[in-house]
Amino acid sequence: MRHAILDEANKYFPFDNMEEVNFDFQVLGQNIHNPNLLDVVIVAAKKEFVEGYVEAVSLAGLKPLIMDVDSFALETMYERNYSYDEPDIAVLINIGASTTNINVVKNAISVFTRDFALGGNAVTEAIQAHHGLSFEEAEKLKISGPAAASQRGEFEEELLSYADPIVLEIERSIDYFRSTYEGNEEIKEIILSGGSALLPRLAQEVSDRLRLPVSLADPFRHIGLSRKLPNGEGLRSIAPRLAVVTGLALRRVGDK
Repeated sequence: MRHAILDEANKYFPFDNMEEVNFDFQVLGQNIHNPNLLDVVIVAAKKEFVEGYVEAVSLAGLKPLIMDVDSFALETMYERNYSYDEPDIAVLINIGASTTNINVVKNAISVFTRDFALGGNAVTEAIQAHHGLSFEEAEKLKISGPAAASQRGEFEEELLSYADPIVLEIERSIDYFRSTYEGNEEIKEIILSGGSALLPRLAQEVSDRLRLPVSLADPFRHIGLSRKLPNGEGLRSIAPRLAVVTGLALRRVGDK
């Protein structure tokens, strides 16, 4: 089966030479509309990128055992922390610094994924250009907001306008999923994670535009934090930023 899947994947992968690529796949099961077909998810990455991450981890004195994809780490985090029934569909969205990951899961199993090259850095760069700041100063302003309380409402509107391209791509992704997904189930909820998910009023903006319930990810909902941690409550306050790393930490060798 592995060779058959690889032969089929060769038709669609955006790589010139499969020898330069690491890939893996997981058979999800029978297609619900055609029992003669299997649903398969395939993940591929250029070896040079994989080797770069492995080298960085090794230089830190650690031994890498598992490498995962952001979208599927979110899936692991969701499966551990959230309640769902078999027909439930959730959209897990991680807005990172340079990339936004979208993973639509049904019964905690991925049915659609998409990444696009927009994230929090685009908002920071817009602040930088508008206010004539360095990137570091703009990043600080994005996170902390203006010192004067009277300016915060206007600044939040400004942030939403800078984040609009990200929200628009999320809308397009959800619309595409809805138009191509063959099931009849409706999306139950959207869960936002990543640093930029914490932008003021962003979750509400996504909810209003997609007309769906939107919440911030809580990767510690069913995971206890050690009392030895010096700042456990501080971690909870930035929990959406830690959704991917929590999903990675939950992985074990041999998992699928």
